[in-house]
Amino acid sequence: MKLSDHQILFTQDVARLIGFIHGSGDHSVTLGEAYRTPEQAALNAKKGVGIKNSQHCKRLAVDINLLDNQGRLLSGSDNYAIYGDYWESLDAHNRWGGFFVSKYGGKIVDGCHFERIEGVR
Repeated sequence: MKLSDHQILFTQDVARLIGFIHGSGDHSVTLGEAYRTPEQAALNAKKGVGIKNSQHCKRLAVDINLLDNQGRLLSGSDNYAIYGDYWESLDAHNRWGGFFVSKYGGKIVDGCHFERIEGVR
């Protein structure tokens, strides 16, 4: 599968995720970072706030800002958990940042992060 095929499927799943979140009636969303240049990814990695080989650089990741019904930004991965489970249920290539440590051996938890990987887990 080509990178562009993954990007198309990722975008379709992001649309489904956003619809699911809005359909819950509990939350709404705004979009955070979707594309990141390789230079920015390298700077983030150097600062310890990201990784050099971010899926954002491939247009296969998005950060979603979750808002409650009063429009307040929610932080903390627990607020995103139901959406992370849903995201990963859509496709075997989808990974949620809230599971980075517990499922994927990462070093940080990033609950607002939703990505697609090219290899299946």
